[in-house]
Amino acid sequence: MYYSPTIVQLAGFASNTTALLLSLITSGLNALGSLLGMYLIDRTGRRRLAIVSLSGVILTLAMLTAAFNYTETHSPPVLTTLRTLGTESAYVCPAFRTSNQDWTCSQCLDKSCGFCQTPLSKKDKGHYTGTCLVSNSTVEHMCHRLRHSGSSWFTRGCPSQFGWLAVLAMALYICFFAPGMGIVPWTVNSEIYPLKYRGIGGGLAATCLWVSNLIVSETFLTLTTAIGVSKTFMIFMFIACFTLVFVILFVPETKSMSLEQLEEMLHNLYLEKKNGNKWSSVCYILKKRDKGQKAENDEDAQSV
Repeated sequence: MYYSPTIVQLAGFASNTTALLLSLITSGLNALGSLLGMYLIDRTGRRRLAIVSLSGVILTLAMLTAAFNYTETHSPPVLTTLRTLGTESAYVCPAFRTSNQDWTCSQCLDKSCGFCQTPLSKKDKGHYTGTCLVSNSTVEHMCHRLRHSGSSWFTRGCPSQFGWLAVLAMALYICFFAPGMGIVPWTVNSEIYPLKYRGIGGGLAATCLWVSNLIVSETFLTLTTAIGVSKTFMIFMFIACFTLVFVILFVPETKSMSLEQLEEMLHNLYLEKKNGNKWSSVCYILKKRDKGQKAENDEDAQSV
């Protein structure tokens, strides 16, 4: 959410206006998804909603990883003739001028230079080329002036014919995240603590959430620069996989349960662990409780 305009530009959309408009769409999807989650949470249950949400998050992060990996491995080539020739030769990226090797757009941007994409003809559709120039506002205007209206100026991401896939994956990510993991943790967090510790427990959980949020927001751009965009999203995908396993093993279904029932359930879990069952989980306690209730119902039916 915080870096959606940046992610759009990394996907190959050079225009700041386009990036902002697409980020507004994702913000709108987040609001609609939260409303949908409020409707579903008491109908489908917290646990099921979280599992479906995380499964979708993992899938969309895999799509983002694949899309950016293609962009990084199929980066457009830089024209080499402008090292010494042409009107733009005075503005060629210094690192590119002194290099004797062929460059790509990604290598150009890694050196803090800009990529001026040449206009595409119909036969060149999907095959981008351009020049590697010094990155400043003067050169950006010169790029548009010399290359006419069909040129584009890139400083964050390179042009790619699959850039739309990354934007689609980001929108789907919001659609899966907002109704589930956007609201389920807050709901479960307000239910699972005993009355005596509800205040401090909720406060600590909220603090951990915002500290984690700060870490992600402060390290995202650094990670994309250090290891690449695709590997950054791959790390997030592995974290989401770990979270899914945690939810499946340890998060109970609290739908239709009173606070007293929840407190009793967690107390039973504590007794199980105290008695030596270290691998006991909340889900295990719930299954044990459901079996006991089923047995009581069967006994009542037989007595009748």
